[in-house]
Amino acid sequence: MFSVTNTNTVRALWRVRDHTQRSGGRSELALTHFHNGTIWRGASSGTADSLLVRDGTIIAIGSAEVDRHLNSSSFEHPPADSSESVDLDGGFLMPSFGDGHAHPIFGGLEAEGPQVRACASVAEIVTEVRRFAEANPEVEWITGASYDGSLVEGGLFDSRWLDDAAADRPVVLRAWDYHTVWCNSRALELAGITAGTPEPELGEIPRRGDGSPLGTLREWGAVDLVDAVRPPLHEAMRLRALERAADYYLERGVTWVQDAWVEPADVETYLAASDQGRLKVRFNLALYADPRHFAEQLPAMVEARRRVEVRGDPLLSARTVKFFADGVVENETGSLLEPYCSSLHNHGLRVWEGETLAEAVRAVDAAGFQVRIHAIGDAAVRQALDAIESAMTCNGPRDRRPVIAHAQLVDADDLSRFAELGVIANMQPLWAQLDDLMTVLTLPRLGEERAGHQYRMRTILERGGRLSFGSDWPCTSGTPVEGLAIGTSRQTDAGEPAGGWTPEEIVDIDRALDCYSTAVAHQAFADHSPAVWGEIRPGASADLIRFDHDPRDVTPQELAKMAVRTTYLGGVAVHSST
Repeated sequence: MFSVTNTNTVRALWRVRDHTQRSGGRSELALTHFHNGTIWRGASSGTADSLLVRDGTIIAIGSAEVDRHLNSSSFEHPPADSSESVDLDGGFLMPSFGDGHAHPIFGGLEAEGPQVRACASVAEIVTEVRRFAEANPEVEWITGASYDGSLVEGGLFDSRWLDDAAADRPVVLRAWDYHTVWCNSRALELAGITAGTPEPELGEIPRRGDGSPLGTLREWGAVDLVDAVRPPLHEAMRLRALERAADYYLERGVTWVQDAWVEPADVETYLAASDQGRLKVRFNLALYADPRHFAEQLPAMVEARRRVEVRGDPLLSARTVKFFADGVVENETGSLLEPYCSSLHNHGLRVWEGETLAEAVRAVDAAGFQVRIHAIGDAAVRQALDAIESAMTCNGPRDRRPVIAHAQLVDADDLSRFAELGVIANMQPLWAQLDDLMTVLTLPRLGEERAGHQYRMRTILERGGRLSFGSDWPCTSGTPVEGLAIGTSRQTDAGEPAGGWTPEEIVDIDRALDCYSTAVAHQAFADHSPAVWGEIRPGASADLIRFDHDPRDVTPQELAKMAVRTTYLGGVAVHSST
């Protein structure tokens, strides 16, 4: 059953905050007692049988401590109508999930255009685009996401196929990786992309034999050519997308999301949502650093952070700057130490040349931002580690919590550097499987030996490094239990291969749950927030999720299908499947 946050629950959450602020931090609005189930506190903290929450804050753990509070003569009980006893009925309560890497506005926008994600062939995509075009004759630009890039050899899609669906209007579809777009001829024409268009900086225009553009554009240097002539989205649509994304996450037990690619228009959307009370989960913004414009970006980033901070919204922060060190393996733009097996792009794409990444990272770090670097290939990971180490050496010690996102391929010499430098590896466990993406697009480009060293999750943990999980939604599913199922088995949903792919990198279920909850909270500086969250301990915000069954006692395939019964944010039930 699908249930979303409604206006009343959001208003209730804000009433708790407002009342607490007016009463100097002391409120009598709510008392909730969780009991008769397993209360999982984390891989290293064990379990409890009882939990007491007051006004959204955990105050007691374990039946003895809960009873002591409830029976104490000095304990002031709230009115009976504001108290609740939650019988877990043998179920499971844990800290809520966080998504350590996602693109929520992109995800919410996928519902606004042609629905191509489920299409299993080019013909199905063309049919869906034609249907949308006929049903929406007033739409000037037809945009949609996200198609499966493995449907065509090499991920190279032809503009003429989309012309069959709609030749009179521009059509722009994003691939699942969000690093690639597929355009029809009209979109290419409006963007001025012709046989004479030079290869853009930080991008590629695949071409036919006569030099004319094929219709596929790779990386943002090429995608920007189309975006420059495409009208901006209406703010109402963007706000609707953000709310849709929040509902998606709350249904899945996620209460904090790292938006991993935030541009100036996105900042305005988040600020508008905050001003209108329309934020439903906690968001942190990672402001995108572009090597082509970084010098003028940094002052704007500082100002964007200030504008967020002055609002004092506990659901919104902007403490991070996002860098791309490379692209993705699937279109051969991931940056590798050794060349691709096909050698089409040799070593891939290096986004920041020379020492420019280290220089920019030092500047961002000196401004007090958390550094976050997208690094897929082993050369990009090394460049990212070097840049972070440079900032530490230059700017001196502080609590940085730098993040390298994805870390798909890490050279053996760099594995221990995550622990040595205190770098968090934020990985996407759903990717660690032999699905079509891996077998059709990745393995042929990396080769068997190199491909077998991908997603070294367990190795990084065992070497003392920190590992957090994310989804990269909407590139792939934002459902944590699906990622947990893969991370704890390295198998597809069909249970293949037996024993798991690269089984030495399987993460046990307790540590995997940590990676999707308390480890993401650490990445988010949740212990420094006005409302501490991500842990079950006295004084922490009651950001919790409830399952009907213990996820540690089921098979990976069963785990992937487990539904979150209730999601709590600040002690308020903001999603329920009942």
